[in-house]
Amino acid sequence: MQTQSLNSLDIKLTPFKQKLDDTLTKTGISILQINLGKLCNLACTHCHVEAGPKRTEELSPEICEQLIELIHKFPEIKIIDLTGGAPEMNYGFKPLVEAGSKTGKQVIVRSNLTIYFEDGFADLPEYFAKHKLRIVASLPCYLADNVDKMRGTGVFDNSIKALQWLNRLGYGKKPDLILDLVYNPLLPTSEKFSLAPEQTNLEKDYKVFLQEHFVIVFNNLFTITNLPVGRTKMHLERKKLYSSYLQFLELHFNPSTVEHLMCRDQLSIDYLGNVYDCDFNQMMNLPAKTRNGETLTVTKLLKSGSLDLISEIQTAAYCYGCTAGCGSSCSGALV
Repeated sequence: MQTQSLNSLDIKLTPFKQKLDDTLTKTGISILQINLGKLCNLACTHCHVEAGPKRTEELSPEICEQLIELIHKFPEIKIIDLTGGAPEMNYGFKPLVEAGSKTGKQVIVRSNLTIYFEDGFADLPEYFAKHKLRIVASLPCYLADNVDKMRGTGVFDNSIKALQWLNRLGYGKKPDLILDLVYNPLLPTSEKFSLAPEQTNLEKDYKVFLQEHFVIVFNNLFTITNLPVGRTKMHLERKKLYSSYLQFLELHFNPSTVEHLMCRDQLSIDYLGNVYDCDFNQMMNLPAKTRNGETLTVTKLLKSGSLDLISEIQTAAYCYGCTAGCGSSCSGALV
């Protein structure tokens, strides 16, 4: 078996590309995922963006205008997926929401729920409902202790209050007000690694528990693997688990996930206007490349008049996280 060494650690892995039957390519871009910046009211232990209250990186007015132009120019874009940081705290959030709504695209906000209780953001739930945003909300467990360990003391209680607030507005109940939750496993502290539980069964457990204890309803649960990127990578390195975790993910590689990978039909844009195949590549500074090997920007997309400039998706060892077991994506399990 051919091997490669990563990040000066003695990691022996099959290069991800060698696991594939063919070159990994785009299938046609329909999703524009925009990371508006790294400012967030939380600093979660598993955050691959390394977001937090002290981060200052955010979208500029110039890039925001280019993104609005992009949204208007390309009808093949069906979904605008806004993330961060807390996307709601970063420049350009509402203009991008309204550009997506005006052009008839589905707009997703990846919300940490607790932002609604920060000064200046109490209008968000009603704003979301008015524009029929699809909310994808992080609730990495339905037990308070686990959530607070990952996200900070009191986060679970505020998340529950926020979900009840959204339910009162019709989220999780009306067909045009979709409320999805996201499960992340706890970060490992030993080599007893495990993949996320089966998504359908865990969703049932979530729904029963939240209904019985808090009278909360929601639409879908997405199970997302902790990829060894950002703070998760730092944690694994501190615990001397980085190498073994990557090996665990490779061991559970599932080829049937590949055709459903989220990188195949999306472009990931950072707050500087650079283009990536996915959010994880963005955080690891692995830019998308054109057929000529050039890096891409929003400016270049607008100038070319096409979204289909990428011949091969860029891959790395952490791609095993998206292809292990049932697979993992921004919309949960893949198979």
